[in-house]
Amino acid sequence: MKASLLTRRRAPGRLDWTDIVSYAYLALGVVMMFGPVLWLALSSFKTPAALIEFPPSFLPAAQRVVTVEGYAQPLELYRVRQPDGSVKEMAQIRRVGLQAQMVDPAAPAAAPVRVPIEAREPLREIAFAWSNYTEPLKAFSFGRFFANSLFVTVVATLITLLINSMAAYALSIYEFRGKTAALTMVIGTLMIPITIILAPVYLVVSAIGLNNSLWAVILPGAATPTGVFLLRQYMLTLPRDLIEAARMDHASEWRIYARIVMPLAAPALAVLAIFSIMWRWNEFLWPLAVLTRSEVYTLQIGLNAFQGELQTQWHYLLAMTVMTLLPVALVFVFLQRFITTGIANTGMK
Repeated sequence: MKASLLTRRRAPGRLDWTDIVSYAYLALGVVMMFGPVLWLALSSFKTPAALIEFPPSFLPAAQRVVTVEGYAQPLELYRVRQPDGSVKEMAQIRRVGLQAQMVDPAAPAAAPVRVPIEAREPLREIAFAWSNYTEPLKAFSFGRFFANSLFVTVVATLITLLINSMAAYALSIYEFRGKTAALTMVIGTLMIPITIILAPVYLVVSAIGLNNSLWAVILPGAATPTGVFLLRQYMLTLPRDLIEAARMDHASEWRIYARIVMPLAAPALAVLAIFSIMWRWNEFLWPLAVLTRSEVYTLQIGLNAFQGELQTQWHYLLAMTVMTLLPVALVFVFLQRFITTGIANTGMK
């Protein structure tokens, strides 16, 4: 059934112009959405020299080298145009100005020849620079940054699900004076950007001594108005008769919340979990404000260490960026089936 959608046409047996426009539009959307990600992934395997070359190449390529007798280091291979018009593969010893000293790898004992640089063309081959991924694990404490981000993301997501679900349960199931005002205040906080409350929250965190602690990153954003609103809208669709029947059976409110409401709200909780994981994993501004010691850096702050004032190690930065994308992508793959169900049932009736 899913495969047939890729070949579906407006009229059976013939290709209509609307089919061509539709598939061209969809193909353009796929390229615009996944093209930059594919470029990022392939560029993460390039060497520093390949990243700055012009015109840029899509696939990771490197200069071919050859070991020549009498030379300690491997020499770069070039295709050299000879005076008679023929082409010959030669190795470059060194370049001096607009001239390059070349030697024939098959005859290393012969005297080097001078070749104008415009008469040579580098020989390239597909090569993956795996060191872009292995070196940061040793030299830049990437494993520690990854563990800090994993701890912050997992703990913050669990706390967010707990607090937001309890608030949503109260605002959707209970009837009490001031309920509308409380809901209005929750929704109103959605319009307040984080830059407005950054300084007051920082002063509070500093006053209780949580600076340079991962809990300073976790606790301030534990309750999110987006999560409360999303879960409340979903819980409004739950059957009230089921909750009233549990109360008639003398079930406590905690038991109703844990054994009835939470399992029924699993799709909305999965959506909120995905959002929370993305927020916490990619958070940069707040951790940058409260974390100053490298031992407690999260992954996004650690990636900033690859950028210096005079030089940026782009090959490492791209590789570690790919590493940071993988956990969120895996979470999305496993939980994406809940997104449609959760969001569809959280709209206003």
